[in-house]
This record gives sequence, C-alpha cells and structure tokens, in this order.
Amino acid sequence: PDLEGIPDVVAEVNGEEITKEDFEQTYTNQFQSAAMQQQMTGEELDQEQMKKDILDGMISQRLFIQEVDNRDMSASEEEVDEIVGQLVEQNGFESEDELFAAFEEQGMAKEEVMSQIKTESKIKKMIEEETGEIDPTEEELQAMYDQMTAQQEEAAEGEVPSFEEIKPQLEDQVKMEKETMAAQNLASELREDADVTVHL
Repeated sequence: PDLEGIPDVVAEVNGEEITKEDFEQTYTNQFQSAAMQQQMTGEELDQEQMKKDILDGMISQRLFIQEVDNRDMSASEEEVDEIVGQLVEQNGFESEDELFAAFEEQGMAKEEVMSQIKTESKIKKMIEEETGEIDPTEEELQAMYDQMTAQQEEAAEGEVPSFEEIKPQLEDQVKMEKETMAAQNLASELREDADVTVHL
C-alpha cells in the first residue's frame, strides 16, 4: 500500500476527526483484499481512487454513527448476539471465545469489539427503518432471476436452478439491494447537511 504523504488528520466530520492511524489501518486491510482480487483479474489497481473511495466510506460511517446518536437508537441483546454469531460463522471460528481471542491478538479488547458491534447493530436498524417494509414483487424477482441465468449461461456455469428453487435467495438479494440504496441515499442526505472537510 502507498501511504506516502497521508496527513495526520485525513478528514473532519462535524468536528470529529478521522485520523491518519484510522485511515491507514482501514486502507491497509482493504488494500490486501483488493490486491488479491487484482492478481486474479489482472486489472491495474488505482490506489488514488481507492483512497478516495475508502475515505468516502469512512465519512459515511462516521455520519451514520452520529445520526444513530441523534436518533437515540438502541440495540437489544438479541440483535448484538446475532451479529456476534454471524462474525463467528463468517470467520470460521468454533466459538465466541475464539473470535474475541483473535480480536485480542489484533490489539482490540472485548469491550471495544462489543461497543463497535452495538454501533453496527444500531446502524443496521436505522438503515432498515430508512428502507421501510420490503416486499419484493414477482416481477422484481423474475427480473433478477433472468439477469442471473443470463450471466450463468454466459459463463457456462453448469445447470441453472429453477426460479422456485432459488426464490428465497432472490428475495434476500432484492432486500440487500434496496437496503444498499437506502444507505447510499441516507449517506448523501447526511453529507449535504454535515460539515465535512477532507485533507487527503
């Protein structure tokens, strides 16, 4: 990763600083996965664009955290436990203890991890509120199925499952897309009203 000339304060969001240390940590993590992808695709990695995109993401995240506090959102124990469970599963750990031990190795105490998970849970809830009730129509699901089958046929990836078979996954996909859209719209709205200074 090219970390030349990163200023001590990368950006300020409503008076809160995003520090060089925070940025470098996030950038280095994302750079590693981008570099691995690049090896597979052979595409050139545009680090300047990547820095800009990552910083935009960090600014949106900071705006979400501030908005969660403004709205006084809360996270229940069940919601927090659900995210912890997902993290255990995604990272292939046997138990929560293993997960927290791995975070400890990276220098993050359990309290800090739990605090971040609570914030994540509140943000997730806020985005769901913004998205509203999602009830994908048959047309939306069929359109997504057609798109998927066309891609699979192009890539000649074996047999395509039937519409009915894959319907629950398509519903999840539509929900995810709508939540992503709602998150992007909320981030844009918050950024318009925010006082953001970028030093990068």
